[in-house]
Amino acid sequence: MFVSGTALTWSSPELPIISNATTSPFKRNLSDEEATWVSSLVTLGAAAGPFFFTYLADKMGRKYTLLTAGVPFVVCYLMMAFGRIVELFYVARFILGLTVGGVFSVLPIYAGEVADKNNRGFIGFQMGCGVCSGLLFSCALGPYISVMYFNLILAVFPLVFLILFPFVGKEVPHYYISINETVLAKEALQKLRGSRYDVEDELLEIQRRFKEEEEGSFSDLFRSRALIKAVLTSVGLLIFQQFSGINIVLFYGQTIFKEVGANLAPEVCTIIIVAMQFLSSFIAPLIGDKLGRKPILVFSAIGMALSNASLAIYSHLQSKGIVNMDSVTFLPLVIMVGFIVSYNTGYGPLPWAILGELFPSRVKTIATSSVTAVNWLLAFFITKHFEAMLHAFGLAEYFMFYAVCCVVAAFFAKFYLVETRGEEFARDPVGAEQITRRWCTRLVFLLYQ
Repeated sequence: MFVSGTALTWSSPELPIISNATTSPFKRNLSDEEATWVSSLVTLGAAAGPFFFTYLADKMGRKYTLLTAGVPFVVCYLMMAFGRIVELFYVARFILGLTVGGVFSVLPIYAGEVADKNNRGFIGFQMGCGVCSGLLFSCALGPYISVMYFNLILAVFPLVFLILFPFVGKEVPHYYISINETVLAKEALQKLRGSRYDVEDELLEIQRRFKEEEEGSFSDLFRSRALIKAVLTSVGLLIFQQFSGINIVLFYGQTIFKEVGANLAPEVCTIIIVAMQFLSSFIAPLIGDKLGRKPILVFSAIGMALSNASLAIYSHLQSKGIVNMDSVTFLPLVIMVGFIVSYNTGYGPLPWAILGELFPSRVKTIATSSVTAVNWLLAFFITKHFEAMLHAFGLAEYFMFYAVCCVVAAFFAKFYLVETRGEEFARDPVGAEQITRRWCTRLVFLLYQ
């Protein structure tokens, strides 16, 4: 997840460098169209990645699929280190996205199957911490060294992963059960739980689920109310994650701070924002399995809504000259710190943790792939059209729209989401449908008041 984080935020420090003829490896200025393609192609690739990598996860196992993902990371960073034409960057960014999408789809499955039900949330939050550390590394280092050396350094991390993961990574028992290797499944489960843990009951439960559940298809996701509920929940969470404005902050952070006239250099503001995201990623593991997903997501959405609205109001007052903002130019940074902490406490890591909990084994692969693809397609649309939307509507209107989306996200978490903390949700179809019926009734009651 660290390496995926470096790929996602790569454009924020690097776009100003490669767009300027004096520092660009292309020896010319990039057009706005070329710059948005370089920035956004990673998200378009990520939309296709889940289908390819989840297929590999079922055929090769989770461990070796994740290991395979390390290779394109190394190759693509080397391509950008030595590339001298923008088209090569297009290809590298798309393949990086393909791999990032694969990691984001396979790793929640892997984490959900490695963990027991009492610490799934903690492991999910660890994934968020990994992404945040990668984001921070890119933003802190990228503005201050050349494009070539920056990409060479980034290539080192997946190379180290390729060397170490074969020895420290463990395959999950679910994969061995799926290929009828019961002995290997027991050995794998024993390694995960420890030598003193009696794994017989858990192994029997995994076997029971696989016997009862044949491999599902895409249409199976819509054949029961429980699975429809799971699809709507996971898609809804990731839609609201994207329409919180997070990828605009990560991909175009320097542009935003330049637009609002922050009192510090845009690259410094971006480093502070991502540093706060990294630090705040340690809050969620402490409270996630204690407070539950629902209240954390509600407060996360409210915090993001207030931050987006505040930035919109600030930008409006500044651009219209209604109030002299020279004495409060520190406010955009403070506001965005509030936004990033709110996001990273809830709507950042939790949708991915919940995604690994919602679906039964027979449809987990296709469900994870489909939901993750929707997420990245939205990210592509948002990042590709940022410049055009900014010129058409202005920064104030843009962030006010995101504020409204975050308010809706709070209602979604409060009145639609089912608490999954410590639950085997959707693995018990009867129990899941009872939960679904109860919450659908509540939603209908709410809508028609």
